[in-house]
Amino acid sequence: MFVYFRSAKVVVNYFSSQKQADETMGHIKAIGGDMTKQEDVDRLIAEAKAAYGDSVDILINVVGGLVARKTLEEMDAEFFDYLMKLNVTSNFMVTKAVAPLIGDGGSIINFASQAGRDGSGPGASAHAASKGAVMTFTRAMAKELGPRNIRVNSVCPGMISAVFHDTFTKDSVRANVANATALRREGGANEVTDTVAYLASDESSFLTGVNLDINGGLYYS
Repeated sequence: MFVYFRSAKVVVNYFSSQKQADETMGHIKAIGGDMTKQEDVDRLIAEAKAAYGDSVDILINVVGGLVARKTLEEMDAEFFDYLMKLNVTSNFMVTKAVAPLIGDGGSIINFASQAGRDGSGPGASAHAASKGAVMTFTRAMAKELGPRNIRVNSVCPGMISAVFHDTFTKDSVRANVANATALRREGGANEVTDTVAYLASDESSFLTGVNLDINGGLYYS
């Protein structure tokens, strides 16, 4: 088992052995990596090969974040560049490293955002711009890797009940946005993961270059 993350909250449940659960948590903490650093990407690939061989079927790039809400006046070039590196460059680096290992019929799924379509809310322009870049990179990779029968798609979540909005969005804003959706609610994390599972499966074998909206009818692309 190995897990690579930039920032994650991990819960490990156990039934009969706290010792094994503690060992699992220790293993996760010991081998985590930063996918904005080439050396950590290289380590990810090396350990994946050592554990499972040279063949990859599915790559899911769950990367990025908002970090902070900053207006144009509040941002500097360092912050803007950091958001691009976090949300776009990490995606590029891992895709470049893993793509040679993906075989016929493989699937790559990127995490973009509704923000990449509509520019997001106040103080999130850098995040929105970076997610727009992820969407364009997805389309470009679909064309480039398509001749190898590798599909590349992305998901574009809207108002999903998750840590992201717990951290960066006021409850009143969340309620207003949820009420503005056609379904009058927030989405659940499972509704995103189920969509990702579909894009990873052969059931979506003729979908590529798609940036799939998951927003309950809040925004129509």
